[in-house]
Amino acid sequence: MSRDPYEVLGVAKTATADEIKKAYRKIVRTSHPDLNPDDPDAQSRFIEATEAHDLLKDPAQRARYDRGEIDASGAERAPERKFYRDYSGADGASRQGAGGFEDFDTASIFEEILRQRGRGGQSHDRGDWAFNAPGPDRRYQLELDFLEAAKGAQKRITLPDGQSLDVKIPTGTADGQTIRLRGKGGEGMGEGPNGDALVTLSVRPHKIYRREGNDIVLTLPITIDEAVLGGKVQTPTIDGPVSLTIPAGASSGQILRLRGRGVQPGGKKPRGDQRVELRIVTPPKIDDALKDFMESWRETHSHDPRKEMMS
Repeated sequence: MSRDPYEVLGVAKTATADEIKKAYRKIVRTSHPDLNPDDPDAQSRFIEATEAHDLLKDPAQRARYDRGEIDASGAERAPERKFYRDYSGADGASRQGAGGFEDFDTASIFEEILRQRGRGGQSHDRGDWAFNAPGPDRRYQLELDFLEAAKGAQKRITLPDGQSLDVKIPTGTADGQTIRLRGKGGEGMGEGPNGDALVTLSVRPHKIYRREGNDIVLTLPITIDEAVLGGKVQTPTIDGPVSLTIPAGASSGQILRLRGRGVQPGGKKPRGDQRVELRIVTPPKIDDALKDFMESWRETHSHDPRKEMMS
């Protein structure tokens, strides 16, 4: 990537992390090659946006780019070199005559040797130095449906270079969790190993479920007669519908628990539950029979659920 990453994502240099994330997601939706197969330029826009987002989402990398220490691709910018002649006028400094060493920066040469050693060592073969260093890690982002995260799934992502990578999503995956894929990152130097691919997962909200820890929480509408008389009703769970017993005299806000119907976390931890919050819903239209019954009941039954609040 050669363009300014802020320009690629269409954000200001003062943009917050959330603004950068939202801008990237918008570009992914309009430029991902899997979602826009008829757009020949989609892949190049997706690659450019991914590289820009990878750079700016890391606070340390972003700060280094803003200071000019790295370029838009994340590569180190060459520091301003000071040659031996730059110090010739300093106290105690000496100057080699024309044709000598005034253009050699001996300190930089030794610094580079030490830096290469620190990156992974060196081997000496037939008089040539060869450096070994692990490849860089690559960071990616993947959006999941709520049920894919809760129950596990197999997903395929398209890398910036156009290659595909299969990612196994474990059951109980949480929003913001990162999966490490060994050896799927950048290529190593010399005999150094490849880096890893780090895939950060983002879970989309569900229309009826929400997750609290390993529990699934659901608001279940019930009718007036089900609340008064009780009975069995069909209730959705992440594994399919089950029969739930509503106790007679149930109230809105009352919570019932379905044991073991929540999220199964990794390891040997127990599976969560599903908590069902009841909500009484009146009919869309009150007919005369129901109206007459309620008026008659009101006359013969005195019940004030707000009495204690007013005392």
